[in-house]
Amino acid sequence: MKERPILFSGPMVRAILEGRKTMTRRVVKPQFRNSTEERFFREEQPTYLCPFGIPSQKLWVRETWLDDGETKDSPQWIYRADNENYPRNEGQNWKSSIFMPRAASRILLEVVSVRVERLQDITEEDAMAEGAELYDNHDGTFGGYGAPMTYRESFHLLWQSINGPDSWDQNPWVWVVEFRKIEQE
Repeated sequence: MKERPILFSGPMVRAILEGRKTMTRRVVKPQFRNSTEERFFREEQPTYLCPFGIPSQKLWVRETWLDDGETKDSPQWIYRADNENYPRNEGQNWKSSIFMPRAASRILLEVVSVRVERLQDITEEDAMAEGAELYDNHDGTFGGYGAPMTYRESFHLLWQSINGPDSWDQNPWVWVVEFRKIEQE
């Protein structure tokens, strides 16, 4: 089965490496024409194949990186997720994850399950599996309103930081891809 690339931000790469992230949500493109579940499963809907694979499919992680090797024959991959302040040489810049070659990838994932759901249907358990963290908001509450922050609320903030301020309110259909990290040799 062919391996596929998948992009992750620095904080999410760290969460994968720490074992805190075993799930990702990605917006279904294009969005389904009908918003109710009964219409979703009718025959007139087009078939959507998950671009992130099927169970047992391998995904290699693309992340921000640079090659600090002396020559092209001896690459030395440096990853921004764990070297944010790496002392780069003049003219040496971080390269976007989109340009990471397979050889530079240090993380391999195996898809465990794939499903589709509305973004706001995420559970507390799934938000934790997404790598969301609990943060104190000075007084230990979400938005300062007296209620403790939950993993789901933390994921809500994370989603908006990646996808834009109104992205949570749009409540799009999302691919829910559960995965496990595979040790590479």
